[in-house]
Amino acid sequence: MTETVRLWGARFRTPPSPALMRLSRAPQNYFRLVPEDLRSSIAHASELVRAGILTQDEGDKISETLTAIGNDFAAGTVAPSHADEDVHTFLERVLVERLGAMGGKLRAGRSRNDQAANDLKLHLRGVAKQITSDLLSLQDALIAQASEHQTTLAPGFTHLQPAQPVTFAHQLLAHAQGFSRDIERLQDWHRRSSRSPLGAAALAGSAIALHPELSARELGYDAPCENSIDAVGSRDHVAEFLFVCAMIGVNLSRLAEEVFLWSSRQFRWVVLDDGYATGSSIMPQKKNADIAELTRGRAARLISGLNAILTALKGLPFAYNRDLSEDKWAAFEAIDTLGLVLPAMAGMIETMQIDAARLKAQSTEGFTLATEVADWLARNGMPFSEAHEITGALVRYCEENGLELSDLTPADLGAVDSRLGEEMLGHLTPEAAVAARAGYGGTAPARVAEQIERLKENVSRQRDWAKA
Repeated sequence: MTETVRLWGARFRTPPSPALMRLSRAPQNYFRLVPEDLRSSIAHASELVRAGILTQDEGDKISETLTAIGNDFAAGTVAPSHADEDVHTFLERVLVERLGAMGGKLRAGRSRNDQAANDLKLHLRGVAKQITSDLLSLQDALIAQASEHQTTLAPGFTHLQPAQPVTFAHQLLAHAQGFSRDIERLQDWHRRSSRSPLGAAALAGSAIALHPELSARELGYDAPCENSIDAVGSRDHVAEFLFVCAMIGVNLSRLAEEVFLWSSRQFRWVVLDDGYATGSSIMPQKKNADIAELTRGRAARLISGLNAILTALKGLPFAYNRDLSEDKWAAFEAIDTLGLVLPAMAGMIETMQIDAARLKAQSTEGFTLATEVADWLARNGMPFSEAHEITGALVRYCEENGLELSDLTPADLGAVDSRLGEEMLGHLTPEAAVAARAGYGGTAPARVAEQIERLKENVSRQRDWAKA
């Protein structure tokens, strides 16, 4: 029969009230930290052997039993009870049930304070690589679509108004570049989160676990934390992790917003695969980009989680405070959110069909070639300020006469300004416009092809890191 175990309480005259326990008890999803707590406990058992608190045989027995508990938990044959206050209570209860008094020895030299800090940090370090893998799947989808549309002409926008022709690949890769930086932020975060809190105990360090550098290496860290108070009392690594997640959410939301436009009846640039769209319960004709909408909405959760942890941290005194338990709520919400939206977005991008002909037809609407006129005049020695004025007059002429720039004749040019030579008309094509943007990072197809190759190489390096 399972007995109620508490890791505190001997100095209290009465048991905790039900109201206290309801508030204090960890939510069920916090028990996802069981694997990390078991890893930490096995590392701590080795510390206790080094300290002489456990014999080698006892240390081996405890480690073997902890491993067995982990296997049973994964198989669903052992689970937290309603009376287990948190993951630490649950695992100590099961350990004592299986080993008796020997199991109770494991608590020496550590505290729930350093355990809690360590469990979440370990979890986030592993999850960062899973998020990276999911982001790389989205990168693969963007790169694959871009590779198919390196020469597909499209209108580029500023202020959501037609601006200049671009290749559609260049537009897709703009999003890929943002996600590439998100992965770099995760890698930077992983490096900065490479110090172990284990050994800090409650706040002052442990009088028993005197070699935290050894347990740190055993757990995959570079070293222990430099300061035991900082180890248990800071959560800037959680805040930074949440910032990266929020930034990913913002970048996903921006991509989602463009998918709405691209797939709308007004744009009709792309057609979403039926498997990645939904319909209406009342309007049979509807095909909605619900994945993009849900992603845009979930970005709000990611931003709010960052705000929550920053607000919780801003006024905390000294070492550990229970306010810090908010770190898990915010972190798990971010992890679960990205775990849902990233695969869905990757599938939507991978399977969407792009209408290259419609994109090309729209690439010159709204006088997107006007800059070509001003550039041509500037290359022929005219100050750009003057070239800008002449080009504006030419656009006004087109509007008044119902023309596009591509419709202009030499007579039209002469009617606006005698310096608008006939040879300029050869530059008024979207193909010429994108080819002219041939500097590094430009939309010229040759530069886009180079960008794709560099991005593929970066994705390969990032995938190697995620798998390591």
